Amino acid sequence: MQSEYVADMKTLTIRDVPDEVYEAICAQAEAGHRSIQQQVRQVLEKEARLRGGGFLQAAEKWRAKFAGRKMGGTVQDIRAGRARR
Repeated sequence: MQSEYVADMKTLTIRDVPDEVYEAICAQAEAGHRSIQQQVRQVLEKEARLRGGGFLQAAEKWRAKFAGRKMGGTVQDIRAGRARR
C-alpha cells in the first residue's frame, strides 16, 4: 500500500547557529523526548502561531462569546467555598 503524499513540505537549512542556542535546543529536545529536528519544528510552529495572532484571535473570540454575560468573581467564589468547609 502506497502512502498518499498530502503536502509539499519545505526544507530549511540554518547556518551559523550559536553554540549556546544549539545546546539549549538539544536540551529541550531531550527533555521533551524529541529529535532536534522535531524540537526546532515545534519552536518554529509555536512562534509562527504567536506572531500570526493565534492567541490574540482566540482570546478575542472568547471575549465576544462571553460579552454581556455576568461573570462571577472567581476569587470571591473560592473564598466562599473555603468558608463553607
